[in-house]
Amino acid sequence: MSDKLIAIFGYNNMSFELIYQLSQKEHKLIILDADPVKIEQALHKELPAQLMDYRQDDDLITLGIGSSVETLFCFLESDSENVFLSLSARVLDQKLKIISVVNQPESAEKLLAAGANKIIDPFEICSKKAYQLLTKPSITWVLDEAVFGRADLNMAEVLIPENSCLDNTLISELHLNELYNLFLIGVVDKELGEKLYFSLGKQDHVLDAGDILVVLGPSRDIKNFKKKIGVIE
Repeated sequence: MSDKLIAIFGYNNMSFELIYQLSQKEHKLIILDADPVKIEQALHKELPAQLMDYRQDDDLITLGIGSSVETLFCFLESDSENVFLSLSARVLDQKLKIISVVNQPESAEKLLAAGANKIIDPFEICSKKAYQLLTKPSITWVLDEAVFGRADLNMAEVLIPENSCLDNTLISELHLNELYNLFLIGVVDKELGEKLYFSLGKQDHVLDAGDILVVLGPSRDIKNFKKKIGVIE
């Protein structure tokens, strides 16, 4: 088990999958909520949970903000609550990694100004994309990069140009994770229309010029990958 303490404020539909994934990776977690019913539900599932009011600085300090807590997730019900929590935690610990969910796009700037390192917009990706990501074996890499890695994670469409080194290449030969620090979400095959194929299963796929790769990764690595395969911008 990792010795890093992760505090998750908010036990709700938005945080369930996150808690499950982190638990599977044996991270040291503490789930916090001001609703005793939700805490009881978490404890019933044998999850480490504790009743806490996020508005009290003394409670945050006792929790370990500024000492043992290294990552804070703000998954409270409203953006205003997450802004308040982010601001309070940032004042107590300038080095704390703060990740917050956002319910309204216009609240993103407020959360960043309040001290959040990363914003998660649950509506930015449709439910099918999210499901496909969460069911892929490489989700452990995605989670590490998106949560504990760099803050500039981006999704991009990469059109394979004519005479590219990827033309007539199998997807299994890409090795995007190892070579480019990228994660392949899916492929749009020009011969099959504009549908994005999220999971190709055990069947390999031959890439052609004109196909589109949908990748996830830091902007610098995406740019480097495009350059390597001959994309001119």
